[in-house]
Amino acid sequence: MTTPTPLAIDETFNLEINGSTQRMRICSTRAGLLPLLVVQGGPALPLLNEVAKFRRRLNLESDFLVCYWEQRGCGAAPLNDAKSVSLEQQVRDLRTVLRWTHEKTGQRIVLLGISIGGTLSLQAAQHERECCEAIIAISPDANTAASDAAAYDFLRQQALLPEHPGLAGRVKKIGEPPYVDSAPFQRRLRMLADLGRVESGRTFGALSRELLFSLVATYGVAGTVKTLRNMLVVQRRLLPDVASLDLFANTPRVTIPVHYVFGERDVLTPATLVHQLTAAVGAPATSVTLLPDAAHMAHFDRPDAVRSIALALLREGRGIPAA
Repeated sequence: MTTPTPLAIDETFNLEINGSTQRMRICSTRAGLLPLLVVQGGPALPLLNEVAKFRRRLNLESDFLVCYWEQRGCGAAPLNDAKSVSLEQQVRDLRTVLRWTHEKTGQRIVLLGISIGGTLSLQAAQHERECCEAIIAISPDANTAASDAAAYDFLRQQALLPEHPGLAGRVKKIGEPPYVDSAPFQRRLRMLADLGRVESGRTFGALSRELLFSLVATYGVAGTVKTLRNMLVVQRRLLPDVASLDLFANTPRVTIPVHYVFGERDVLTPATLVHQLTAAVGAPATSVTLLPDAAHMAHFDRPDAVRSIALALLREGRGIPAA
Protein backbone atom coordinates (compact mmCIF):
# COMPACT_ATOMS: atom_id res chain seq x y z
CA MET A 1 0.00 0.00 0.00
CA THR A 2 1.09 3.57 -0.66
CA THR A 3 -0.06 6.84 0.84
CA PRO A 4 -1.86 8.72 -1.96
CA THR A 5 -0.41 12.14 -2.72
CA PRO A 6 -2.94 15.00 -2.36
CA LEU A 7 -4.52 15.87 -5.71
CA ALA A 8 -4.21 19.23 -7.41
CA ILE A 9 -6.47 18.12 -10.28
CA ASP A 10 -9.64 16.12 -9.66
CA GLU A 11 -12.36 16.62 -12.27
CA THR A 12 -15.20 14.46 -13.54
CA PHE A 13 -16.55 14.92 -17.07
CA ASN A 14 -19.73 13.71 -18.75
CA LEU A 15 -18.76 12.79 -22.30
CA GLU A 16 -21.18 12.27 -25.17
CA ILE A 17 -19.61 9.32 -26.96
CA ASN A 18 -21.21 7.69 -29.97
CA GLY A 19 -24.76 8.22 -28.75
CA SER A 20 -24.23 7.50 -25.04
CA THR A 21 -23.19 9.50 -21.98
CA GLN A 22 -20.03 8.21 -20.34
CA ARG A 23 -18.08 9.57 -17.39
CA MET A 24 -14.39 10.16 -16.90
CA ARG A 25 -12.61 11.22 -13.75
CA ILE A 26 -9.21 12.88 -14.21
CA CYS A 27 -6.78 13.01 -11.28
CA SER A 28 -3.23 14.31 -10.84
CA THR A 29 -0.97 15.95 -8.29
CA ARG A 30 0.05 18.69 -10.72
CA ALA A 31 -0.58 20.02 -14.20
CA GLY A 32 1.24 18.99 -17.36
CA LEU A 33 1.79 15.30 -16.59
CA LEU A 34 1.58 12.60 -19.25
CA PRO A 35 -1.98 11.20 -19.48
CA LEU A 36 -2.56 7.57 -18.51
CA LEU A 37 -5.96 6.10 -19.40
CA VAL A 38 -7.29 3.19 -17.33
CA VAL A 39 -9.34 0.78 -19.47
CA GLN A 40 -11.29 -1.41 -17.05
CA GLY A 41 -11.81 -5.15 -17.35
CA GLY A 42 -14.83 -7.21 -16.49
CA PRO A 43 -16.76 -7.57 -18.60
CA ALA A 44 -19.22 -5.05 -17.14
CA LEU A 45 -17.21 -3.85 -14.14
CA PRO A 46 -17.59 -0.18 -13.20
CA LEU A 47 -14.44 1.84 -12.56
CA LEU A 48 -15.13 5.10 -10.74
CA ASN A 49 -15.76 3.16 -7.53
CA GLU A 50 -12.21 1.75 -7.77
CA VAL A 51 -10.40 5.08 -7.97
CA ALA A 52 -9.58 5.02 -4.25
CA LYS A 53 -8.18 1.47 -4.55
CA PHE A 54 -6.06 2.42 -7.56
CA ARG A 55 -4.73 5.41 -5.65
CA ARG A 56 -3.89 3.34 -2.54
CA ARG A 57 -2.21 0.55 -4.46
CA LEU A 58 -0.55 2.31 -7.42
CA ASN A 59 -0.58 6.05 -6.67
CA LEU A 60 0.04 6.81 -10.35
CA GLU A 61 -1.35 10.32 -9.93
CA SER A 62 2.03 11.40 -8.56
CA ASP A 63 3.56 10.99 -12.02
CA PHE A 64 0.68 10.88 -14.51
CA LEU A 65 -2.60 12.57 -15.28
CA VAL A 66 -4.69 9.46 -14.59
CA CYS A 67 -7.94 9.23 -16.56
CA TYR A 68 -10.51 6.79 -15.16
CA TRP A 69 -12.97 6.08 -17.97
CA GLU A 70 -16.28 4.43 -17.11
CA GLN A 71 -17.24 2.45 -20.19
CA ARG A 72 -20.60 2.39 -21.96
CA GLY A 73 -23.38 0.99 -19.79
CA CYS A 74 -21.22 0.71 -16.65
CA GLY A 75 -21.80 2.37 -13.31
CA ALA A 76 -25.13 4.14 -12.83
CA ALA A 77 -25.58 4.64 -16.58
CA PRO A 78 -29.05 4.63 -18.21
CA LEU A 79 -30.43 1.20 -19.03
CA ASN A 80 -30.51 1.95 -22.76
CA ASP A 81 -26.75 2.52 -22.72
CA ALA A 82 -26.22 -0.87 -21.07
CA LYS A 83 -28.40 -2.50 -23.73
CA SER A 84 -26.34 -0.96 -26.55
CA VAL A 85 -23.05 -2.61 -25.55
CA SER A 86 -20.95 -4.88 -27.77
CA LEU A 87 -17.21 -5.51 -27.97
CA GLU A 88 -17.08 -3.76 -31.32
CA GLN A 89 -18.90 -0.76 -29.83
CA GLN A 90 -16.52 -0.66 -26.87
CA VAL A 91 -13.56 -0.42 -29.26
CA ARG A 92 -15.25 2.44 -31.16
CA ASP A 93 -15.95 4.20 -27.86
CA LEU A 94 -12.34 3.79 -26.73
CA ARG A 95 -11.10 5.27 -29.99
CA THR A 96 -13.30 8.32 -29.39
CA VAL A 97 -12.07 8.61 -25.79
CA LEU A 98 -8.46 8.47 -26.97
CA ARG A 99 -9.04 11.28 -29.45
CA TRP A 100 -10.85 13.39 -26.81
CA THR A 101 -8.06 12.89 -24.25
CA HIS A 102 -5.38 13.64 -26.84
CA GLU A 103 -7.14 16.86 -27.84
CA LYS A 104 -7.68 17.93 -24.23
CA THR A 105 -4.12 17.29 -23.03
CA GLY A 106 -2.15 17.85 -26.23
CA GLN A 107 -0.13 14.72 -25.38
CA ARG A 108 -0.02 11.08 -26.39
CA ILE A 109 -1.58 8.64 -23.93
CA VAL A 110 -0.34 5.61 -22.02
CA LEU A 111 -3.09 2.98 -21.87
CA LEU A 112 -3.35 0.78 -18.78
CA GLY A 113 -5.68 -1.96 -20.02
CA ILE A 114 -6.88 -4.63 -17.60
CA SER A 115 -8.07 -8.08 -18.73
CA ILE A 116 -10.59 -7.48 -21.55
CA GLY A 117 -9.61 -3.80 -21.22
CA GLY A 118 -6.12 -4.79 -22.36
CA THR A 119 -7.67 -6.44 -25.41
CA LEU A 120 -9.72 -3.33 -26.19
CA SER A 121 -6.57 -1.23 -25.83
CA LEU A 122 -4.69 -3.31 -28.40
CA GLN A 123 -7.62 -3.18 -30.81
CA ALA A 124 -8.17 0.58 -30.47
CA ALA A 125 -4.50 1.62 -30.49
CA GLN A 126 -3.88 0.13 -33.92
CA HIS A 127 -6.26 2.76 -35.34
CA GLU A 128 -5.26 5.71 -33.11
CA ARG A 129 -1.47 5.59 -33.28
CA GLU A 130 -1.09 9.38 -33.19
CA CYS A 131 -2.94 9.51 -29.86
CA CYS A 132 -1.07 6.72 -28.07
CA GLU A 133 2.34 6.56 -26.39
CA ALA A 134 2.37 2.94 -25.15
CA ILE A 135 0.21 0.17 -23.73
CA ILE A 136 0.56 -1.65 -20.42
CA ALA A 137 -1.67 -4.69 -20.86
CA ILE A 138 -2.55 -6.51 -17.63
CA SER A 139 -3.67 -10.13 -18.29
CA PRO A 140 -5.23 -9.31 -21.69
CA ASP A 141 -7.71 -11.78 -23.15
CA ALA A 142 -6.41 -13.30 -26.39
CA ASN A 143 -8.29 -16.52 -27.11
CA THR A 144 -11.26 -17.20 -24.88
CA ALA A 145 -11.68 -20.82 -25.91
CA ALA A 146 -8.10 -21.64 -24.86
CA SER A 147 -8.38 -19.59 -21.65
CA ASP A 148 -11.68 -21.18 -20.64
CA ALA A 149 -10.35 -24.67 -21.33
CA ALA A 150 -7.27 -24.02 -19.18
CA ALA A 151 -9.40 -22.68 -16.31
CA TYR A 152 -11.81 -25.62 -16.56
CA ASP A 153 -8.94 -28.13 -16.42
CA PHE A 154 -7.51 -26.30 -13.41
CA LEU A 155 -10.85 -26.46 -11.56
CA ARG A 156 -11.25 -30.17 -12.30
CA GLN A 157 -7.74 -30.87 -10.97
CA GLN A 158 -8.40 -28.85 -7.82
CA ALA A 159 -11.66 -30.72 -7.31
CA LEU A 160 -9.68 -33.97 -6.89
CA LEU A 161 -7.83 -32.61 -3.86
CA PRO A 162 -9.13 -33.50 -0.37
CA GLU A 163 -8.82 -29.88 0.82
CA HIS A 164 -11.58 -28.82 -1.58
CA PRO A 165 -14.63 -30.87 -0.60
CA GLY A 166 -17.71 -30.11 -2.66
CA LEU A 167 -15.76 -28.44 -5.45
CA ALA A 168 -16.31 -31.36 -7.85
CA GLY A 169 -20.08 -30.87 -7.71
CA ARG A 170 -19.76 -27.14 -8.30
CA VAL A 171 -17.49 -27.68 -11.30
CA LYS A 172 -19.90 -30.23 -12.73
CA LYS A 173 -22.78 -27.79 -12.28
CA ILE A 174 -21.23 -25.08 -14.47
CA GLY A 175 -20.32 -27.62 -17.14
CA GLU A 176 -17.71 -27.26 -19.82
CA PRO A 177 -17.13 -23.92 -21.57
CA PRO A 178 -18.06 -21.78 -23.43
CA TYR A 179 -19.96 -19.63 -20.93
CA VAL A 180 -22.34 -17.30 -22.70
CA ASP A 181 -24.76 -16.89 -19.77
CA SER A 182 -24.14 -14.93 -16.58
CA ALA A 183 -24.96 -17.72 -14.11
CA PRO A 184 -22.16 -20.21 -15.00
CA PHE A 185 -19.75 -17.35 -15.67
CA GLN A 186 -20.29 -15.96 -12.17
CA ARG A 187 -20.16 -19.39 -10.52
CA ARG A 188 -16.80 -19.99 -12.15
CA LEU A 189 -15.63 -16.55 -10.99
CA ARG A 190 -16.60 -17.46 -7.42
CA MET A 191 -14.59 -20.69 -7.55
CA LEU A 192 -11.52 -19.08 -9.11
CA ALA A 193 -11.63 -16.24 -6.59
CA ASP A 194 -11.91 -18.60 -3.63
CA LEU A 195 -8.86 -20.46 -4.96
CA GLY A 196 -6.88 -17.19 -5.05
CA ARG A 197 -6.78 -16.89 -8.84
CA VAL A 198 -8.51 -13.50 -9.22
CA GLU A 199 -6.70 -11.50 -6.54
CA SER A 200 -4.12 -13.49 -4.67
CA GLY A 201 -5.21 -14.15 -1.08
CA ARG A 202 -8.70 -12.64 -1.56
CA THR A 203 -11.85 -14.77 -1.49
CA PHE A 204 -14.98 -14.12 -3.53
CA GLY A 205 -16.77 -12.98 -0.37
CA ALA A 206 -14.05 -10.46 0.48
CA LEU A 207 -14.01 -9.09 -3.07
CA SER A 208 -17.82 -8.88 -3.16
CA ARG A 209 -17.97 -6.95 0.13
CA GLU A 210 -15.28 -4.57 -1.06
CA LEU A 211 -17.18 -4.02 -4.32
CA LEU A 212 -20.49 -3.35 -2.57
CA PHE A 213 -19.01 -0.86 -0.10
CA SER A 214 -17.20 1.00 -2.88
CA LEU A 215 -20.35 1.15 -5.01
CA VAL A 216 -22.43 2.67 -2.23
CA ALA A 217 -19.66 5.16 -1.40
CA THR A 218 -19.38 6.23 -5.05
CA TYR A 219 -22.91 6.01 -6.48
CA GLY A 220 -25.17 6.03 -3.41
CA VAL A 221 -27.82 3.40 -2.69
CA ALA A 222 -30.02 4.13 -5.72
CA GLY A 223 -26.96 4.36 -7.98
CA THR A 224 -25.66 1.04 -6.63
CA VAL A 225 -28.94 -0.66 -7.58
CA LYS A 226 -28.58 0.74 -11.13
CA THR A 227 -24.93 -0.29 -11.27
CA LEU A 228 -25.65 -3.89 -10.25
CA ARG A 229 -28.49 -4.04 -12.79
CA ASN A 230 -26.19 -2.72 -15.50
CA MET A 231 -23.51 -5.26 -14.63
CA LEU A 232 -25.95 -8.08 -15.40
CA VAL A 233 -27.26 -6.44 -18.57
CA VAL A 234 -23.81 -5.63 -19.96
CA GLN A 235 -22.51 -9.07 -19.04
CA ARG A 236 -25.37 -10.75 -20.91
CA ARG A 237 -24.66 -8.54 -23.92
CA LEU A 238 -20.89 -9.10 -23.94
CA LEU A 239 -20.45 -12.75 -22.95
CA PRO A 240 -21.31 -14.16 -26.41
CA ASP A 241 -18.80 -11.72 -27.97
CA VAL A 242 -16.17 -12.60 -25.38
CA ALA A 243 -16.73 -16.36 -25.83
CA SER A 244 -15.80 -16.10 -29.51
CA LEU A 245 -12.85 -13.72 -29.00
CA ASP A 246 -9.72 -14.82 -30.87
CA LEU A 247 -6.99 -12.23 -31.41
CA PHE A 248 -4.99 -14.75 -33.44
CA ALA A 249 -7.69 -14.85 -36.09
CA ASN A 250 -7.85 -11.05 -36.26
CA THR A 251 -4.57 -9.82 -34.81
CA PRO A 252 -4.21 -6.10 -33.97
CA ARG A 253 -1.29 -4.46 -35.75
CA VAL A 254 0.12 -2.23 -33.05
CA THR A 255 3.00 0.14 -33.83
CA ILE A 256 3.62 1.48 -30.31
CA PRO A 257 5.42 -0.23 -27.41
CA VAL A 258 3.34 -2.84 -25.58
CA HIS A 259 4.30 -4.11 -22.13
CA TYR A 260 2.43 -7.23 -21.05
CA VAL A 261 2.01 -8.14 -17.39
CA PHE A 262 0.76 -11.55 -16.33
CA GLY A 263 0.38 -13.19 -12.93
CA GLU A 264 1.78 -16.71 -12.71
CA ARG A 265 -1.24 -17.66 -10.56
CA ASP A 266 -3.62 -16.59 -13.32
CA VAL A 267 -5.08 -19.82 -14.72
CA LEU A 268 -6.99 -17.91 -17.43
CA THR A 269 -3.71 -17.12 -19.20
CA PRO A 270 -1.69 -20.26 -19.99
CA ALA A 271 1.99 -19.69 -20.75
CA THR A 272 1.49 -20.78 -24.36
CA LEU A 273 -0.99 -17.95 -24.89
CA VAL A 274 1.43 -15.41 -23.46
CA HIS A 275 4.12 -16.22 -26.00
CA GLN A 276 1.69 -16.61 -28.91
CA LEU A 277 0.09 -13.23 -28.25
CA THR A 278 3.31 -11.26 -27.98
CA ALA A 279 4.68 -12.87 -31.15
CA ALA A 280 1.44 -12.32 -33.09
CA VAL A 281 0.96 -8.65 -32.21
CA GLY A 282 4.62 -7.90 -32.96
CA ALA A 283 4.68 -4.40 -31.45
CA PRO A 284 8.02 -2.56 -31.14
CA ALA A 285 9.76 -2.57 -27.75
CA THR A 286 7.57 -5.38 -26.46
CA SER A 287 8.22 -6.71 -22.96
CA VAL A 288 6.60 -9.50 -20.95
CA THR A 289 6.60 -9.54 -17.15
CA LEU A 290 5.49 -12.69 -15.31
CA LEU A 291 4.79 -12.01 -11.64
CA PRO A 292 5.09 -15.08 -9.38
CA ASP A 293 2.89 -13.75 -6.55
CA ALA A 294 0.08 -12.41 -8.71
CA ALA A 295 -3.19 -13.72 -10.11
CA HIS A 296 -5.49 -12.26 -12.80
CA MET A 297 -5.64 -8.81 -11.18
CA ALA A 298 -1.86 -8.48 -11.27
CA HIS A 299 -1.96 -4.69 -10.95
CA PHE A 300 -3.52 -5.03 -7.49
CA ASP A 301 -1.45 -8.04 -6.42
CA ARG A 302 1.87 -6.50 -7.47
CA PRO A 303 1.30 -2.75 -7.85
CA ASP A 304 5.01 -2.11 -7.33
CA ALA A 305 5.89 -4.00 -10.51
CA VAL A 306 3.18 -2.32 -12.59
CA ARG A 307 4.14 1.10 -11.28
CA SER A 308 7.81 0.51 -12.11
CA ILE A 309 6.87 -0.35 -15.71
CA ALA A 310 4.83 2.85 -15.98
CA LEU A 311 7.67 4.95 -14.57
CA ALA A 312 10.17 3.35 -16.94
CA LEU A 313 7.94 4.39 -19.84
CA LEU A 314 7.91 7.90 -18.46
CA ARG A 315 11.71 8.03 -18.21
CA GLU A 316 12.21 6.63 -21.70
CA GLY A 317 9.62 8.91 -23.29
CA ARG A 318 10.93 12.06 -21.67
CA GLY A 319 14.63 11.36 -21.62
CA ILE A 320 14.83 11.13 -17.82
CA PRO A 321 17.78 8.99 -16.68
CA ALA A 322 16.80 5.66 -15.16
CA ALA A 323 17.20 5.38 -11.39
